[in-house]
Amino acid sequence: MAIVFIYSCAFAGTPPDAVKKAFAKKFPTATKVSWGVEGPKEWEADFTYEGDKISANFFEDGTWLETERQIKTVNLPKAVLTAVKSKYNDWKIVEADKTETSKKGIIYEVDLKKGLKSKSLAFKEDGTSIKE
Repeated sequence: MAIVFIYSCAFAGTPPDAVKKAFAKKFPTATKVSWGVEGPKEWEADFTYEGDKISANFFEDGTWLETERQIKTVNLPKAVLTAVKSKYNDWKIVEADKTETSKKGIIYEVDLKKGLKSKSLAFKEDGTSIKE
């Protein structure tokens, strides 16, 4: 068990060549790239691309899974803002993300706060709730 832990820590910052090639093809001008292990066969890169701070996940074979970027609340689709305000009007939006996924398309995630309570929600662009 200790050997597995040491091995995974030692190589946590070095993804397989297939992942590095897929990343370079999808984000050719990325800077400040740092890698981490997201799961047993999944890698995540945190980086800067076109002025934005972004994270992207890939399977170890180089298959792209998702790209997430933080966005300003005003850049959320109107339908998403309407859906949030209709149920959580007295909550404050503290963070918003736009996530493009290989399986679900584009998802908007909203983190809310009200006093000591916090809540994370996810929506399709049309305001349909995915996670509450």
